[in-house]
Amino acid sequence: MRTEPPVAVSIRALADRLGTDRFVEVCSDLLEGAPRERYVAELRGLTRLDRLPDPRSWHDYWLRTWGARGLLHVWDDRATPAVRHGLGDEHWRPVEMCLKVVAAHDVAGAGDRAAALTAHERPRVRAQALRALAVVGDTEHVAAVRDRLADPDEAVRRQAARALAALERRLDLA
Repeated sequence: MRTEPPVAVSIRALADRLGTDRFVEVCSDLLEGAPRERYVAELRGLTRLDRLPDPRSWHDYWLRTWGARGLLHVWDDRATPAVRHGLGDEHWRPVEMCLKVVAAHDVAGAGDRAAALTAHERPRVRAQALRALAVVGDTEHVAAVRDRLADPDEAVRRQAARALAALERRLDLA
């Protein structure tokens, strides 16, 4: 059995090879919808695939998701506009990954979009939006978090309770 390093190691190695500035540029460009052919070599590092399948077989949302995942592991504030853009993606996978980036890196200006995503049709996106709000939410986002305490999905309800507790501590609301 072949063992591979975690994807985060591969991503950081790519960032080391490219330099942080170029890496952030590539990931941001992918997240904003760059053509797949432009970054085939970089996608190998972002996906940890030795041989990439025919680029025409990838759904576009995977490219955007992989760009966001790169930013999860190697962050620079210059990627903020791309991540905020990704929170409005038409597909849930890039949105969910961008919410992870928001939570991990306290992405400025992401609170309103994260609050709106607490009503997303997919429970995993709602839960990740709540995780993000625990970090970037402000007083105007508390109501959206409280609304999820009655979510039909148990995992979302649990995350809403955690997010509400975090907001109360962070914003001194208790």
